[in-house]
Amino acid sequence: MGRLICLSNRIPTGANPSGGLVVALGDVLSETGGIWIGTSGEIAEKPDTCLREIEGGPFKRFCFDLTEEEQENYYAGYSNSVLWPLFHGRTDLMEIHQDYLNTYKQVNRRIAKLIAPMIQPDDRIWVHDFHLLPLAYELRVLGIQNPIGFFLHTPFPGPISMQALPNGREVCQWLSNYDLVGLQAERDVRACLASMVEIGEGSDLGNGFIHLAPRQCRIAAFPIGIDTAEFTELAAREIEKLPSGILKPDRSLMIGVDRLDYSKGVPHRFRAFGEFLDRHEEWHRHVSLLQISPPTREGVQAYDDIREETEHLSGRINGQFADIQWAPIRFINRPVPREVLAGLYRASQVALVTPLMDGMNLVAKEFVAAQNSDDPGVLILSQFAGAAEQMTDALLVNPHDTEQMATSMLTALMMSRGERRERHRALLDGLTRQDVHWWSNAFLTALG
Repeated sequence: MGRLICLSNRIPTGANPSGGLVVALGDVLSETGGIWIGTSGEIAEKPDTCLREIEGGPFKRFCFDLTEEEQENYYAGYSNSVLWPLFHGRTDLMEIHQDYLNTYKQVNRRIAKLIAPMIQPDDRIWVHDFHLLPLAYELRVLGIQNPIGFFLHTPFPGPISMQALPNGREVCQWLSNYDLVGLQAERDVRACLASMVEIGEGSDLGNGFIHLAPRQCRIAAFPIGIDTAEFTELAAREIEKLPSGILKPDRSLMIGVDRLDYSKGVPHRFRAFGEFLDRHEEWHRHVSLLQISPPTREGVQAYDDIREETEHLSGRINGQFADIQWAPIRFINRPVPREVLAGLYRASQVALVTPLMDGMNLVAKEFVAAQNSDDPGVLILSQFAGAAEQMTDALLVNPHDTEQMATSMLTALMMSRGERRERHRALLDGLTRQDVHWWSNAFLTALG
């Protein structure tokens, strides 16, 4: 077996890199002498002409810098101001500029030229996420015929949304240059196949195969998982380290953990919690919501707007319902370490994972893994999260329906221990069978 060459927008750094992808791919990269390539996070005055190696770590890593123009047009521009809103059902927020697209293609062309000389005949190449959609096309232009797989961590838009993208047909052509396109959920496979046919003018060959002359690719769902056993052990350790004030015997804790992004539905969640408090005065002082939302993409208008709306809502709800002993919402707008989050998940009676659109949402899986199986909490999960296809024993909700969300909060808080244990057992079984190692093995087996 040849090496695995993995490419993503950012390279995992440090002597002991961490994160879900590192857990999934670290072993195979180490075993095959594989390589991980990505941007350094640094800004350079001019484009790099070669990759530089990051010393140390369990596998080889190479990185390159972006220029200020590339950061603005490739990353903040086409990737995050065009593709991100498109892929999350917000075509109204797309900012279409020709300079964005030109730089996006230029960066991918440059990456292909940087990596092509190091590719050996029996290597497999795995490209991750929307920043690198054209990379296989650019590699094929350079004569690379190795198996190339692509995995999209976000949802995929159907043909109606794809019509809003001026170069939608070109995007479909880019994808056709991969041998395997992996998506999070079956709904995304259906959307991608429809877009490839209607927008890309491809031919559906059945069983997930699409032909766009002159190439044929396969599109399939590979729902990403977590290291379930590791996270369960982490949560059991970390709950003992939480400050005593977090755990109150007479107060249930609801938790939400999301980047402060318009796709996550945090304002909708706050409105539903306000509706719940308005309906159920008997729960005042007996339940609180801890919302942790690290900032993201500051300085972009859509993200500044969502932060202002969220802060306004939390202030209004606290102003309406709080007293000197209790604040209904604690809103934390900064990152919290992973180990602390694990302890907080285990300490919480309810998790609110209610995005308006999400590729998978691993918070849902981490919450379930973190629970005490003898007395577990309840997961309230948006039907628009990719995780909803697997996690049918959660309380599934429509985040646009404030009244339904409020009712589900009461259902979760009042649920019997027996029902909670039964739901948790089914959810945890699914997480254990289809963990992050299953995910990477399934994808690489299909690519191979």
